[in-house]
Amino acid sequence: QVQLAESGGGSVQSGGSLTLSCTMSRFIWSTYSVGWFRQVPGKEREGVAAIDSTDLTTYAASVKGRFTIYQDNAKNRVYLQMNAVKPEDTAMYYCAADEGDMPALASNQYGYWGQGTQVTVSP
Repeated sequence: QVQLAESGGGSVQSGGSLTLSCTMSRFIWSTYSVGWFRQVPGKEREGVAAIDSTDLTTYAASVKGRFTIYQDNAKNRVYLQMNAVKPEDTAMYYCAADEGDMPALASNQYGYWGQGTQVTVSP
């Protein structure tokens, strides 16, 4: 069974940068999609960015131009580069994966999830 582990979260000041990593183990799919999601208490989980095995990407409007999703196939890692962060980016960030080329931002498209990493942006 595929396992996902996020890392790289922490505290950063508004306008700063942070890079999150999602390491995938027991990964056997030839086609796949990986998404980054975020959630704050009391709100629904929000899709942030996604990438598939062809490097096709999609972004939420709220992060487009500031965040970049990319992958290192040799390391089975997907990264989320977060630039020009804002206090409203504060959330628990999760990566999710599933088989098939479908870089969607809908959480119900993914069956495998990591435990999350907290990102806190101070004003």
